[in-house]
Amino acid sequence: MPPVRRQISPHAATLRRNATEVEKRFWAAVRNRQLTGFKFRRQMIVGPHIVDFACIEAMLVVELDGGQHLPEVDAARTAYLERLGYRVHRVWNNEMIENEAGVLGEVLTLLVDRVAIKKKALTQPSPVRTGEG
Repeated sequence: MPPVRRQISPHAATLRRNATEVEKRFWAAVRNRQLTGFKFRRQMIVGPHIVDFACIEAMLVVELDGGQHLPEVDAARTAYLERLGYRVHRVWNNEMIENEAGVLGEVLTLLVDRVAIKKKALTQPSPVRTGEG
């Protein structure tokens, strides 16, 4: 039986095929759980947006930005993603080129922090309600 493949939008498929060199470098570093076991997806659809990279476990989106990005559009997009619970981390292309290890270190720190917060929230006991019953 052939493997089941997720359907992606034609636009996302085009973005994957035409990835920038910076996106290829980042993907090479994080694909196949290479970054301490965290799974990333690339060109993932979230609502009306296609994000560059996302780790669902940590609810982290990594956007690699070049000169084509408009701050007002990015702000609205970030606000939308944050309302859904994602943390958006923007990295300028030149940062990734000049300091790949530093960028990956920042991303790893965010991943670990986000998962720790999520686990802490899940393990907190329910507050005791008084006066009910």
